[in-house]
Amino acid sequence: MKIIEITNVDFSLRHFLLPLMRVIRDAGHEAVGGCAEGPLLDGVRAEGFRVIAVPFVRRVSPLAHIKAFRALVAVLRAEKPDIVHAHMPISGFVARLAAWRAGVPVIAYTCHGFLFNHRDSSLPRRAASFIMEFIAARVTDVFLTVSEAEARDARRLGISRRAVAIRNGRNPAVFHPDPAARARIRTALGVPDDRVVVIAVSRLVWHKGYPELARAMAQVPEAELWVVGERLATDRGSDMAAALRQAGLGDRLRLLGYREDIPDLLAAADIFTLPSRFEGLPMSVIEAMLTGLPVVATRVRGPDEQVVEGETGLKVAAGDAAALATALGRLVRDAALRRRLGEAGRVRALELYDESKVLGRTLDLLGLSVYPAAFAHDQDTPS
Repeated sequence: MKIIEITNVDFSLRHFLLPLMRVIRDAGHEAVGGCAEGPLLDGVRAEGFRVIAVPFVRRVSPLAHIKAFRALVAVLRAEKPDIVHAHMPISGFVARLAAWRAGVPVIAYTCHGFLFNHRDSSLPRRAASFIMEFIAARVTDVFLTVSEAEARDARRLGISRRAVAIRNGRNPAVFHPDPAARARIRTALGVPDDRVVVIAVSRLVWHKGYPELARAMAQVPEAELWVVGERLATDRGSDMAAALRQAGLGDRLRLLGYREDIPDLLAAADIFTLPSRFEGLPMSVIEAMLTGLPVVATRVRGPDEQVVEGETGLKVAAGDAAALATALGRLVRDAALRRRLGEAGRVRALELYDESKVLGRTLDLLGLSVYPAAFAHDQDTPS
C-alpha cells in the first residue's frame, strides 16, 4: 500500500512524521511525504523517502490555500495513494479536501491541537477553525488526536464521533539520563556541574511563553537558562530571541539555536520548562520526561495531561510569570525534589509515551495490516 503523510512545513515532517514514515516502510508499505519545501527535507530524502513539495503557507490566505488544494488534487490523482494521512490544522484541512476530491480510498487525520482552543486567538479565527475542522471531518475516515482532551472535544462537539487519542511518543533509547553527555556538554559550554540549568526547547514564538519565562528567570538568580530552538521563517510575531536578550539575564542566558543534539542537551540540564499558552501534546515534554527531568509547564491542553502536579513536575497558569518563578525557584533550590519528580516522570513517559507503542497503535488504527475498506465500519463515514 502507498501512504502519503502530509503536513505543513519541513520542520513538522522531519521532527514529527519521520518516525511514522520509517515504521510504515518497515511494515512493507510505501511511505511518501508531502509538505512545503525546506532544508530539513534533505535528511529525510537521504533516508530514501520521496517528499512531494506542496505550496502550503502558514497564514490565512484563501488564494494560497486554493493554490495548494489544486496542486494536491493533481498530485494525488497522479500518485493514486491508498491512504492520505494529513496533519496540522490548515494543511490538514486542505489535504483532506484534496484527497476527497481526488478519490483517495482512505483519508486519515491526526489533530495536533485544535486552533479553536487557542484562547489568545480572536473569536472570528476560532470560529473559522471550528468550521474548518467540522467540514473536513465529514470526509475523514480515521480521526486521530495526540491528546486525550482533544479527542474528548472532537466527540463532544460533534466533529468526529469516534475520535481516538493516540498520544505522541519518543524513543527511550535516544532520550534517557546520560552522565557522559552531561559532562561533555557542560564542559563544552563552560558550565560547572553544580550549576542548576533550566532548559526550554521549542520554536521561538510568543505563545510558547518566552516573555513570562524571561521575567520568571530574572527572579531565580541561582540558575541559568538554556533556550534551544529558533524562529521559523513562517512564524509570525515578535522576535523572542531579542526579548530574551533584553530581560537582563546576562551570562545566565544561553541562546543555543537549532540543534540536532537535543538528547545530550536535555541530559546536561536539571529542569525542563514549557510555559506555553497553547499546545497539542508537546514532544519536548516527552523528551524531557524520558531524560528524567522534572517539568514545569502550564495548565493548557496537552501538558496538563502529561505532567502530574507534585509527582512528575509542577504546573502554573499560562501567562503567570510570578507563579512560574515560584515553581522554578522551588525546584532550583531542592535537588532531592528535582530527582524525585524526574524519576517519576521517566516512569510515566515509559508507560504512556514510548514511541514504539504509539507508532504501533497508529499503524493499527490506519489499518495497514487489513484491507482499507474495513475503515468504513469503524470510523465516521463521509456525509
